[in-house]
Amino acid sequence: MLQTVWVSSPGSWALQEPDCPHQGKKKSWKCRFVRTIIQHPCRRHAPKRSRKARMLRKIQICLCFCFVSGILYEISLLSSCVFSYLPMAQHYLTPEQVLNLGKSIIFLETTERLEPPPLVSCSVESAARIYQDRPIILFMRGLTNETALDLNTSYAAFSLLSSMKNVFIFPLQMETVFQETPLLQWYNEVVPEQEKNWVHVSSDASRLALIWKYGGIYMDTDVISIRPIPQESFLAAQKSRFSSNGIFGFPARHKFIWDCMENFVLKYNGNIWGNQGPFLMTRMLKTLCNLTDFQGTEDHSCQNISFLNPQRFYPIPYPAWSRYYQVWDKSPNFSHSYALHLWNFMNRNRKVVVAGSNTLAEKLYKTYCPTTYEDLIQNAKHRDLPGPEDVE
Repeated sequence: MLQTVWVSSPGSWALQEPDCPHQGKKKSWKCRFVRTIIQHPCRRHAPKRSRKARMLRKIQICLCFCFVSGILYEISLLSSCVFSYLPMAQHYLTPEQVLNLGKSIIFLETTERLEPPPLVSCSVESAARIYQDRPIILFMRGLTNETALDLNTSYAAFSLLSSMKNVFIFPLQMETVFQETPLLQWYNEVVPEQEKNWVHVSSDASRLALIWKYGGIYMDTDVISIRPIPQESFLAAQKSRFSSNGIFGFPARHKFIWDCMENFVLKYNGNIWGNQGPFLMTRMLKTLCNLTDFQGTEDHSCQNISFLNPQRFYPIPYPAWSRYYQVWDKSPNFSHSYALHLWNFMNRNRKVVVAGSNTLAEKLYKTYCPTTYEDLIQNAKHRDLPGPEDVE
């Protein structure tokens, strides 16, 4: 019976072969079989090589192995398989490496808070579930490289989001983000402490720079994804003839975004809320085409940019934002929507999702961010447990 084992030889690793006795000019069938397996002539009949030749052969094999391994690794990074086959790489990739994978979904937190509230967690989780083949990135202004080392143990929401294979949480370093854009000079001259709306203005600028450099989709942290957006270059209509900047998507280096950054600096006025946000997007879109009212649920097209119907993201307009936190006799199915903007700026965190309330927002949490919802329930249970002072 043929037996083969791995053995070490001075020249290389090979399969140990059975003895190969001569039968005239023919080798035994065992010898021919082993030769077929390892594609190497039988050792008894192989010509002897010099030590130098064996060493060169060994070096060649090592170099080929390293080259092939490098090619396979690069291919894996450029495919969605990176999330399935490199679970630990999530902790070692830089923002540039992840963004260069392409088609990222980008969220920004420009306040200093480090614990994402449930709505932020729900927004990121829902995007991670809807876009499983794309990187989901949450940039946080309050995060530093030092605090990033202890995320999983210090903050529950970080542990929840980090457990998702395609979610990445990085510090937001604005000076780095604005490099090679028209926004860098503005950033170096502006004084944040003197800016009335700095949290919003800095977010408006950062989203433009990131999408221009790397492409992808930007979403506000109060947007719940419910189905994939098919368009690559798009703006979201908040209402007829008026564009939002709460969600938009473009390929990298798109001219429209570059023009928006130049106009951001040229027309900068930090005292007017939205001047660098939705008003900027609207006035830039108007330079390209005539905006008309939407009829029904059709989308508009402006040159190579899709101007998406308000039903896609704003089926509940901002004057009626509180309806998300009300009980509906019959919940809408949002069949014409890709995502839902919950208007947290209008809400100002006054209304929150309460487990068991049967509100529309609670149903959205249950459906599109179930892990966040489970965490919400657990936290509610812990708050309801009696403390030592309540026990007699």
